[in-house]
Amino acid sequence: VNGLQARTFGVWTLLSSVIRCLCAIDIRNRTLYYLTLFTFFLALIHFLSEVFIYHTAALTIGVMAPLMVASFSILGMLIGLQYLEVEALSQSKKKN
Repeated sequence: VNGLQARTFGVWTLLSSVIRCLCAIDIRNRTLYYLTLFTFFLALIHFLSEVFIYHTAALTIGVMAPLMVASFSILGMLIGLQYLEVEALSQSKKKN
C-alpha cells in the first residue's frame, strides 16, 4: 500500500463514519437511512472482495471485525427499516 491508497481509504472511512453519525442523530430521515445502509453494504463488499477475489487480505481478526460489524449493521438496519416504513405510513394516515 502506498501513501495515496492509505489516505484514500482513511478519507473513505471518515466519510462513512460521518454519514453513520448523522443517521444516528436523524434516524427518521429515510434518504440518510438508505445512504447509511449503502455504506455498510459497500464496506462488506469491499472487505469480501479483498479476501476472496483479490486475495490481498487474509481472513484474520483485523478483517473479520469489519465484516462482522458490516453484516450485523446491515441486518439491524434492514429490521429497523420495517419500523421506519410503518412509522411513515402511520404519519401519512394521521395527516389524512
